[in-house]
Amino acid sequence: MKKKKPLKTWGYRLFKPILGLIFKIYYKPIIINKENILKEGPIIICANHIHILDQCPIIISTKRIIHYMAKKEYFDGKFKWFFKATGCIPVNRQIKDQNATSLAIEVLNNNGAIGIFPEGTRNKTKEFLLPFKFGAVSMARKTNATIIPVGITGTYQKKEKLIIRFGKPFKIENMSLEEANKKLYNEIKKLIEENLK
Repeated sequence: MKKKKPLKTWGYRLFKPILGLIFKIYYKPIIINKENILKEGPIIICANHIHILDQCPIIISTKRIIHYMAKKEYFDGKFKWFFKATGCIPVNRQIKDQNATSLAIEVLNNNGAIGIFPEGTRNKTKEFLLPFKFGAVSMARKTNATIIPVGITGTYQKKEKLIIRFGKPFKIENMSLEEANKKLYNEIKKLIEENLK
C-alpha cells in the first residue's frame, strides 16, 4: 500500500499570525468558550457554514493546527498552493471521497485536529441549517475523536456582530451514527440560537 505524503503545514504556521491579526482587527469577532477546544488528542471541530471565511475565527481561537476539509475546486485554481501549504484536505463532493476521509482519519489517528462543516456547503438558503452529512460523526466513531460543536452568526459586515460560540465537547461512545448526527445538529442549532439572543 502506497504511503500517503504528510500534509504540509508550513503555510499555516507562516500565515496564521499575519492573517489572524488582520482578521481580528477588521472583523472584531466575539469568541465565546474557546477553552472548550481540547489542547491535545484527536478532535473534530464542526460548525455551521454561512460564509467563505467561517474557518478563520475558529483557527484564531486555538494554537492547534486545524486541517480543514475543503472542496477540491479550491485546489484547481491559482491559489491551490495556499490550500496545500496550510494543510487543507481536498474533497470531491461529487462522490463519496474515500481518499479525503482516509487523510482525515490519518490526522486524527495521529492526535490531530480536523475542521469540517457538516452541512457540506455554505447555507445560502433561508433555512436555519441544512441537513448534516455523516462524515464528521463517522470519522469520530472510527477514531474515537472528540467532537466540538460551534455556532457562528453574523454576515461579516462591519455593522453586524460576528459571534463564534464553542459548545461542550462530546464523544459518540454508544450512540448510533444517526443519534450522534442528530445530537451534533441540535448542539450547533442551540449555539446559534444563543448567539441570536
